Amino acid sequence: MWDLRLGDVIDDYCVKCRRITNHAVVSMLNREPAKVRCRTCYHEQDYRHEEAPPKKDSKKEALFKEVLSSIDPAAAEQDAAPKKATKARGKKS
Repeated sequence: MWDLRLGDVIDDYCVKCRRITNHAVVSMLNREPAKVRCRTCYHEQDYRHEEAPPKKDSKKEALFKEVLSSIDPAAAEQDAAPKKATKARGKKS
């Protein structure tokens, strides 16, 4: 790989644009880019090595299953089984 310098243009994942775009190297640490600035939206961020962050939905789902299994282990084993709708019962006067 060639030696990078400040201001060089590299590809990286932009969190704001949510895609891989051109970025300018803003700071370096041990000859590696540490911070980059998107050349489309000018958002400055840590260098991500062209990797998109994992989706939050999978994290939420795993956390939900963990909490559910600690409360009721049998309920956690069911894979999103549809529940029957129940009517709210009120007091009769």
